[in-house]
Amino acid sequence: MNLKRISDVQRKLAERIIERPVELRMIKTVAAVDVSYRGNTARAAFVLCSFPECRLLEDRVIKTEVDFPYISTFFFLRETKPVLLAVRDEEFDILLVEGHGKAHPRGYGLASHIGLLLKRPVIGVAKKPLRDYPEGTLVKVGKAYVSVGNLIDLRSAQKVIEILNDDGYPKPLKIADALSRGKEK
Repeated sequence: MNLKRISDVQRKLAERIIERPVELRMIKTVAAVDVSYRGNTARAAFVLCSFPECRLLEDRVIKTEVDFPYISTFFFLRETKPVLLAVRDEEFDILLVEGHGKAHPRGYGLASHIGLLLKRPVIGVAKKPLRDYPEGTLVKVGKAYVSVGNLIDLRSAQKVIEILNDDGYPKPLKIADALSRGKEK
């Protein structure tokens, strides 16, 4: 595996990310996806919530094998498959992904990759910032570090996360995290 070559591809794909405002009144549903691991088995949880009240509408958990190891800043290579399987055939207005978007050393993290593949608005939400992320690509909301995935701007992403904030972290991701680890909603 050539990480230098993959880094170059990330930088090139980062140029394709579109940032644009999203009108909050147009958002009816917000989805979230989170993945946990036991060895090489990924357990991905998808949740769909109403917006802005965040009433749980649907949830699903899938399991799949992954063969790519965890490598910092190359998380998208490990996580893409389980995330895409979890969101397959689902309808939503915004997707929250547990991971960074443009707030990534190469401007292209998991949330950007998922947003580019799905061609849907995606917000990256993480528990801590990565080192050397581009200035102005990250905002902290409660305990969450928020960045643009694709098809949404940072201001709109921040507003969505502020509305969904539940004791410091967005409620849909809290639910997805618990489900991915096999816990009750």
